[in-house]
Amino acid sequence: MALIETTGLHHLRITVTDIDRSRKFYQDVLGFEVAAASSGDVDDPEVRADPTQLYGGVVFQTNGILFGLRPVAEASDRFDSTRVGLDHVSFGVASIDDLRSVATRLEGAGVEHGEIKELGDFGIAILSFSDPDGVHLELTAPI
Repeated sequence: MALIETTGLHHLRITVTDIDRSRKFYQDVLGFEVAAASSGDVDDPEVRADPTQLYGGVVFQTNGILFGLRPVAEASDRFDSTRVGLDHVSFGVASIDDLRSVATRLEGAGVEHGEIKELGDFGIAILSFSDPDGVHLELTAPI
C-alpha cells in the first residue's frame, strides 16, 4: 500500500511566456475547451501571484484532467526538457486515426511534429510536437 492513496492526477499547470499565444494554440489548434479563465490583468503583479485569479491564466478541461497555463515566464524564456522538472506532457487519444487527424491539423496550423511512432512493447503509438514555448507535448493512442 502506498503511503498516500491518490485517486489520480487532478490537474497540471505549465508556465508560459505569452498567455494569448498559448491559449490560442491549446484552444484553436488542439481544440481544448476552456473550463475557467482569469478576468484579471495578466500584467498586474497581484493577479500573477493569486491562485484565485488563476495567476492571470486559463484552465482547460481535457477529458479527465484540468490543464492550466500560468503566464509568469519572461518573454525570452524557453522550455528545456533536460533541466530538472517537466520532461513532456502526454495526452491520451482513442486511436491511431486520431493521431493522424491531429498530425494533419498541426500541419495546417504550421506546427512541426514528429512521425507517428508505434512503441509495440508498450502497446501504444505516439505523436510528438511542441507548444509555442517549446514545451514538449505528445499524444498517445493504443495500438
